[in-house]
Formats: sequence, structure tokens, C-alpha cells
Amino acid sequence: MTTPALVPAAAGQHPAFTPIAFVRCVAQAYAQRGMEVGVALQQAQIAPALLADDQACITALQMELLCAHAMRELDDEGLGWFQRRLPWGSYGLLARASISSPSLGLAVARWCRHHGLLTDDLALALQVDGPLATIRVQARRDLGAMQEFCLLSVLRNLHGFASWLVDTRLPLRQASFSFPAPAHQAVYGRLFDAPVRFGAAAASLELDAHWLQLPLVRDEAALNTMLQRALPLQVRPYKPAQPLVQRVRQALAAHPQCSHTAATLCAELHLAPRSLHRQLQAHGTSLQALKDAVRRDRALHLLQRTDTPLKRVAQACGFAGEKSFIRAFHQWTGQAPGAYRQAQRGR
Repeated sequence: MTTPALVPAAAGQHPAFTPIAFVRCVAQAYAQRGMEVGVALQQAQIAPALLADDQACITALQMELLCAHAMRELDDEGLGWFQRRLPWGSYGLLARASISSPSLGLAVARWCRHHGLLTDDLALALQVDGPLATIRVQARRDLGAMQEFCLLSVLRNLHGFASWLVDTRLPLRQASFSFPAPAHQAVYGRLFDAPVRFGAAAASLELDAHWLQLPLVRDEAALNTMLQRALPLQVRPYKPAQPLVQRVRQALAAHPQCSHTAATLCAELHLAPRSLHRQLQAHGTSLQALKDAVRRDRALHLLQRTDTPLKRVAQACGFAGEKSFIRAFHQWTGQAPGAYRQAQRGR
């Protein structure tokens, strides 16, 4: 990835939650190369004395600045994790190999597969078992003192990039790690916003499989811009750029039969129900209106491009029966679905 120099924020402008243990890992990467970490610490405004304080924390911005400088100076985006260096731009290559994918699932699968071209030290795989998708990372050698920082960073990198591809903070069911709970385990809840399990057989992220069906909303131009400052995807939770209306439509479209309720939708979007309704109202719409729009779009697609019977079209659009679907479709278009399909075929 590529990250230009940034101006550190004044002290106190950002909360300090990142444990000093991660800074020590960066310092160890320098030691492994026989180099001094002092300039990198200075660039991030981290006092060297903090490395001896087990309770010390830094901000996400300081961690971003530290890693950006270290990756350039060491010419290693792996920061000493692997047996061979990952030259500057290595993770950018993974992103470029994924950006042309038609769906998030294929993009993540490509990212995992191509990671094996960068290093043999980790094996990454995407597994789908019914409604559950799991991104699994298995260490193929002893990573020693770098184990935690490596596995955490790789999973945060992939989760952040996947969220960026669809401009949605992908909600996780669980994050698991193959090492004992560290003293700073509380920070994991902030990074993944999900239950975290330690001492697992392998490091992994679990999410609902239907998210993998989402189409990518980013292109090559957006990727080039993002790669100019990619580390925020790794060091802090992703914040969607899309307006709430688009995020709601996307979540509804990704869910079978548009069967989301306000409660389930709010859980996925990390919003309170009152906040969801208030924000949609401010945009001049409502959850029901967006549901109807998604159902209409799905119905038009199925009627135009498939021979699916009307009863199954109704079911796919979330209607209890064919009659209620026909009434709704007539309200949307002024036509019966059968007549609409026939007119489209005539064209």
C-alpha cells in the first residue's frame, strides 16, 4: 500500500487506544534489520520512553504515521512478520488483483489466494458454509513475538479493504485469534466491533455469507486514490462514504426477499432504530419506501431477463402471495406483471 507523509495531529485531538505493544513490534522490525527506530517514532510524535510503559497507548493516527514511515524506511509492508520482505506496494498489488471482481466474494477470494504469492508464511482462505462465511488465516511457521501483530494486521487490512470495496462497514459475527488473550484485549472490540475469541485453532473472521453477493462500488480510479493513503483501513474501523439511503438500499438488496426488519437492519448498520427513521425522513424517504424500491427493481429485473413464474417472482421480492405482488406491481408501473413482461419481450 502507499501512504504519503502526514502532519501529526495536536495532542488530545484523537483518543489514544492503540496499545504500546504494537509500537514495540515495529521497533523489533527495525532491530531485526539492525536499524534504529528513533526517526520513525519522531515522525509519529511517540516519546521513546513510552516503549517501557506497559500501560501506554497511542492514537490511531500515530500508529498510521509510524507504520507509514517504517514501511518506507524498511521497504517492508510486512514490518518484519515474514521470512522475506514485502517490498513497498505489495499489498497494493493484491488490491489491484481484486478490483475487477464482479462481487465482493470473488474479490476476497482473490485477495486470499494472491496473498500466497507474497509469502508462504501464512495461508489465507475464504470458506462459505450455508449462511456463514469465514476468512481463515493459518500460520505455516512460528511467527514468534510477531504473531499477534501480524495476524491482527492482516485481518484488519483485509476487513478494511473489503468494507471499502462495497463502501459498507461489513458487520462481523466473530473475530478469532490463535493466541491467548493479551493484556490489551479490550482494543480488539474497538477494531472489529464484534465478539472476539482467543486461543482458537486459527485466526479468522466470520460474517453472514449474503454480504459476499454485493457488487463492488469502487473502480480503478478510486483504488488509485485510496492507495495514496491506505493505512487508515488497517488501523481504524471503516467509515462508509455513501449516504445512509444508499447503504440501506444496498443492505436490503443483499438480503434474500428484502426481509429485513428495522431491528435487523439497524443491527447491521450499527444504528439505533430511532436514528435510522429520523435520518431517512431527513432524506425525504422511509424504510418502507426503500423496501418497495428494491422490490420493484428486483421484480423488473426478473420479469425483463428471466422466465421465472410470477409466483416465484413474488416470493423473490418478499411478497406472501402472487395477488399482493400483482397489486403492488400495478401501483408501481400501472401495468400487471404479465403484461409488462410481454411488452418487454415485444421490444
